[in-house]
Amino acid sequence: MPAQLSPQEVARNMTRALEWTSNGSAITRTFKFADFAAALDFVNNVGAAAEKANHHPDIVIRWNKVTLTLSTHSEGGLTALDFELASTLDRLALGKANN
Repeated sequence: MPAQLSPQEVARNMTRALEWTSNGSAITRTFKFADFAAALDFVNNVGAAAEKANHHPDIVIRWNKVTLTLSTHSEGGLTALDFELASTLDRLALGKANN
């Protein structure tokens, strides 16, 4: 398992995770879709990507919005895995998200 990132490393990674916000121990992004079906389709694709990466986000679905939160719980905060998965999820949402 990768080591927890320092605050400086988190800040550096956040420059590439533009639509994600950080609270120090996790990063979060909300994606907006046309409707519930599109949001659910995205969540199913997130699940497949998370299984492939063996790294799983917390997921909240509210009709046409999906909020994902990433943190490496076993390390007590953010690691490179979180930013790698965030990048994968951003690419997954391209063309599907309305925000």
